[in-house]
Amino acid sequence: MQKEQAIEVKEQTVTTTGFSTYLRLLGYVRASWVYMMLSVIGFILYAGMEPALAALLKHIVDTVSEGKVLENRLVIPLAILAIFIARGIGTFLGGYFMAQVANKVVFDLRTSMFNKMVKMSSSYYHSIPTGRLLAKLTYDTEQVIGAVTQAIRVVLREGFTVVGLLGYMIYMNWKLTLLFLLVVPLIGLIVSYASKRFRRLSKRIQNAMGGVTDVASEAIKGHEVVKIFGGSEYEVERFRQAAQENRRSQLKMEKTRSLNIPIVQFILAFAMATLIWFALSPDLSQHMTPGDFIAFLTAAGMLGKPIRQLTDVNSVLQKGIAASQSIFEFLDMSVEPDDGKILAQSLKGDIEWKDMSFSYPNADKQALKKITLSLPAGKTLALVGRSGSGKSTMANLIPRFYNLDEGELNIDGVSISDYQLDSLRTSIALVNQQVVLFNGTIRENIAYGHLRDASDEQVIEAAKAANAWGFIQELDQGLETMVGENGVLLSGGQRQRIAIARAILKNAPILILDEATSALDTESERAIQMALDGLMENRTTIAIAHRLSTIENADIIAVVDHGEIIEQGSHTELLAMNGAYAQLHNQQFSETAD
Repeated sequence: MQKEQAIEVKEQTVTTTGFSTYLRLLGYVRASWVYMMLSVIGFILYAGMEPALAALLKHIVDTVSEGKVLENRLVIPLAILAIFIARGIGTFLGGYFMAQVANKVVFDLRTSMFNKMVKMSSSYYHSIPTGRLLAKLTYDTEQVIGAVTQAIRVVLREGFTVVGLLGYMIYMNWKLTLLFLLVVPLIGLIVSYASKRFRRLSKRIQNAMGGVTDVASEAIKGHEVVKIFGGSEYEVERFRQAAQENRRSQLKMEKTRSLNIPIVQFILAFAMATLIWFALSPDLSQHMTPGDFIAFLTAAGMLGKPIRQLTDVNSVLQKGIAASQSIFEFLDMSVEPDDGKILAQSLKGDIEWKDMSFSYPNADKQALKKITLSLPAGKTLALVGRSGSGKSTMANLIPRFYNLDEGELNIDGVSISDYQLDSLRTSIALVNQQVVLFNGTIRENIAYGHLRDASDEQVIEAAKAANAWGFIQELDQGLETMVGENGVLLSGGQRQRIAIARAILKNAPILILDEATSALDTESERAIQMALDGLMENRTTIAIAHRLSTIENADIIAVVDHGEIIEQGSHTELLAMNGAYAQLHNQQFSETAD
């Protein structure tokens, strides 16, 4: 809850105005300026037909009153058809090409956000719930569609209509038109107040929608835990509260919008009543024919619909502006820093930690304290210790998932911060304890990313080396078998062997194994350990393990406790010390014997 509140406070500290935000959003329209111009032409054509209808009505009334019906019997029907044909063409041009513009804007925004997202630092992913991030990519961008399509369509089409009708009214009788325009400032004040409230409520709706997706995402991912621990009622209540907050904000916005429309309509009705009262004055209407009088009142009556729509679209526009502010805040965030200039080509893998300290963002205490350790190229370092002691943190700093606070971490005598980030990570292979597989085929998961051009023979060899080829062959589709979201269609051991095959295929000079055999049975573990032993030859390896039997042959074993290295040496040397490592070893040996 505190994290969500912190995010909400951060999102509320927006200094940009709605107008500047909307101008920035419209900047994305430039790529579709041809479609935009065709749409504007369509809206102008549509708007021009409104005063044309009023003028035609004047002509009809004057024709009837002057007794010239027969002379215009064919012209008037043809004029009516021509007006509605032109109006239909304008509607199509404006609507279709505006949809082209809007979809291109949303496409550009979504791709820009995703491109930015994959470049964000690990600390960002740990600071924001997954559901809220997904809400930005889906819900917020959907609100932008309304601000670009519906809002611009109404503003342009109805705006041009208002200008055309007012122009015609001024042409007919400028004095009566000025009287009608006296209500415009009052309408402006109402719209201004509603705009601020709409935008404020839109931000609350976005936060509430993020809460809905947060709860749903967690319940879906942890559905087994929810079921086995009887958390269904708790999750249902969490979701109900999040959905209720969203519903409450939506209703407040609807109430504001629903009040806004009748108030504006009443003001317009009052203006029309006043206008008719003055229009019936002989002094103001003495030079007007019956046709002029009817056409003027018709044009004034026609103004009600476009003005009402202009005020009604305000809620959609403010939703889009609030969503745009959320999107632009994200796009303006700093990406993962990469100031390195050196290409990590042909690394030997000589790694050295010098008085290195590190703490996670917003953490009260340091995760690592004054780590000093040297790992020669081609050797294996095993990190052992209790959970939460800092072993994985030491390994995660090598590919620069986080930056150091103090001290140095060098590879081949060069600080890791001096290496170009992508180049550095290309030289590192990683097998996590929590295996990550993507919703694709087994082949796509082994030959992933930079490895996608690998041949089938290379993929099969990697699978064999990881002891995965046996079960892959037994599947109906073989390498083309879909693994499901995060490999849900495979067992834990199968998923881990695919991840190991991916690391074997990469053939990087530095290898990080974070509990790489934790999900395997004893037989598979032995087979994979042999494969890993071959993989680790002439390769710098950092292995994190709880089972000490898997790392007894490591060149260096470091015992990590509370972020500090309390012992280091070979297996034999550490046993001889009869310290923390010996105690861990004896404990596991006795448990195995039992």
